[in-house]
Amino acid sequence: MKQFSPEHLRNVVLLSHSGAGKTTLSEAILFATGTINRLGKIETGNTTSDYDPDEIKHRISINLSLLPFEWHESKVNLLDTPGYLDFVGEVKAAIRVSEGAIILASAASGLEVGTELTWNYSQEAGQSRMIFINKMDRENANFNITVEQFQSRFGSKCIPLQMPIGTHTGFKGVIDLISMKAFTGSPAQEGAIPAELVEQAKALQSKMIEAVAETDDALMEKYLGGEELSSDEIIKGLQQAVAADKIVPILTGSGLQSIGITQLLEAIERYLPSPVQRKIAVAEDSSIKDLQTVASGPPASLVFKTTADPYVGKLTYFRVYSGTIESNSHIWNVNQNADERIGQLFIVRGKTQEPVARVEAGDIGGVAKLNITLTGDTLGTQAKPAKLAPLTFPKPIYSVAVHPKTKADLDKMGSALARLAEEDLTLHIRRDHDTAETILSGMGDTQLAVAGEKMQRKFGVGVELTPPKVPYRESITQAARAEYRHKKQSGGHGQFGHVVLELEPLPRGSTNVFENKVVGGSVPKNYIPAVEKGVLEASKEGTLAGFPVVGLKAIIVDGSFHPVDSSEMCFKIAGAGALRQGMQDAKPILLEPIVSMKITVPNDFTGDILSDLNTKRAHVMGMNPEGGINVIDAEAPMAEVLRYATDLKSITQGRGTYTMEISHYKEVPAHITQKIIANRQAEKEQEALK
Repeated sequence: MKQFSPEHLRNVVLLSHSGAGKTTLSEAILFATGTINRLGKIETGNTTSDYDPDEIKHRISINLSLLPFEWHESKVNLLDTPGYLDFVGEVKAAIRVSEGAIILASAASGLEVGTELTWNYSQEAGQSRMIFINKMDRENANFNITVEQFQSRFGSKCIPLQMPIGTHTGFKGVIDLISMKAFTGSPAQEGAIPAELVEQAKALQSKMIEAVAETDDALMEKYLGGEELSSDEIIKGLQQAVAADKIVPILTGSGLQSIGITQLLEAIERYLPSPVQRKIAVAEDSSIKDLQTVASGPPASLVFKTTADPYVGKLTYFRVYSGTIESNSHIWNVNQNADERIGQLFIVRGKTQEPVARVEAGDIGGVAKLNITLTGDTLGTQAKPAKLAPLTFPKPIYSVAVHPKTKADLDKMGSALARLAEEDLTLHIRRDHDTAETILSGMGDTQLAVAGEKMQRKFGVGVELTPPKVPYRESITQAARAEYRHKKQSGGHGQFGHVVLELEPLPRGSTNVFENKVVGGSVPKNYIPAVEKGVLEASKEGTLAGFPVVGLKAIIVDGSFHPVDSSEMCFKIAGAGALRQGMQDAKPILLEPIVSMKITVPNDFTGDILSDLNTKRAHVMGMNPEGGINVIDAEAPMAEVLRYATDLKSITQGRGTYTMEISHYKEVPAHITQKIIANRQAEKEQEALK
């Protein structure tokens, strides 16, 4: 593939709800431009963008795919993204390295939640956008209703530049409202507008011209003066209005039937901005604040994706914002403050890689086997280390515990999880020391299930994913006195340790305290640390259900010793025994973690959310309605909201979001305590049988 100057580059991301047809549309685009010579199908698993075995198996896009192609005098880097909301990290990364976006909607399904969310992501990034109403060949397809939905939700700036010819199985082509010509069939044939559609086309054209004129004073003056705007004036006005986010053009067609594809390609080249039309976002601590998109400038490149393959190795995707990166060279990793060796560079298309000598400003490329570089790093020069604004990802909201299936899997599990987290920065891994579980967190159950499958396929590690254990605690509610005598005689020296403890409850959540009040030397001072050690070790496993004990003050007040048979070990055992006996008399209780939640939902779903929270023993702390959105502050037991990501998605059709963090511990109700104790006992019995 030849080199293109930044003015002739377009970096465009495809965004939509799952099932709107992004993969099929991208396949049609690659075929129309001669990039591929046969159309792949999702059903047969041979599309250019969905090449990953997990994508073929689930028939959904999981990873962003880079699909470069040439059109006329331009090169377009098309980034096909997942529509399933669990894989939002891929969407965010693709948006970060694109100037323009095509928002897809199915004419049969209309404006769906995923399309709405990705629109918001695109708007936050300051992208220029176009809407493509796809699947006009489908039953129940309705162009007008879908247009109305976009205009109702996002405003009158959503303006059709096209209208369809025919509907459902009779869908034949599109009418260009600028040239007022019809394009039918595939490949498209130019012709006259069908007579029955002329009046409707003129009405839509009039609205479009008025909308364009309103964005420019000179055009408005001419329009109000009764003069007719030329096609060139309309196109120029649209270019400026799209760049300023004053107009979002609406186009239509069918990816499956390859209708409207040529017109979409023309619109991408004509209306979406090149890299030179956007200011480069640099990090706050960058030594260079004003980077220019020129091939001769200091190199500055952002790594936006990393894939780990056990056979090929690590493949790094990067976007060059300034300067040029050469094959077989050295570059400075600004984030890691270290030199990185660059091998052969590639232009990546799906799973194929085309070697190139260089990647210049504005373009996107790939390189294999970098040693220190991670996703989000800036590659530049040590002399002029410009640092690009980092990628931002939402915090994980759904967690599972990861258990190896065999001993061999245990040995490899840690490195496999680390490789997965390197690929997907929305995956977080941590070790829960309270429950001794490895916790994998992400955006939803589908993402984590796919991660588990990927561990087996890529790294040969078999794992089971289960709900995480809840880190319960035990405590006491009243003071108690306990005495324990450890005595054992078996030939030679015996064992003797005698301890009297007083137990007192501390404020909820306090760490345990040990105090010495022995007088008169009934327990020698050199044995006191052993008693403390025994007490603290025994507090790791309470008497109710074996959970750690908190909020406890243990005071040694008396005891006795034997001049020959006593030892530190004897007093450690006696201290532990006294604590266990005292716990039983101190009215022990079970404590559960309470999480603080901030739930953001459309007003229409507030009632359903509150009803659901009531079933989860939650307590609503307050609500803050604003602009059709309601933010609900609540507290709930962690045990009740382990799967809240799934519940919220179901209740709000994917429109709700939330954050959650542990706030404090609270006593478990008596009837639930009994269930937890019974379950805990059953777990122990099961473990004993293994």
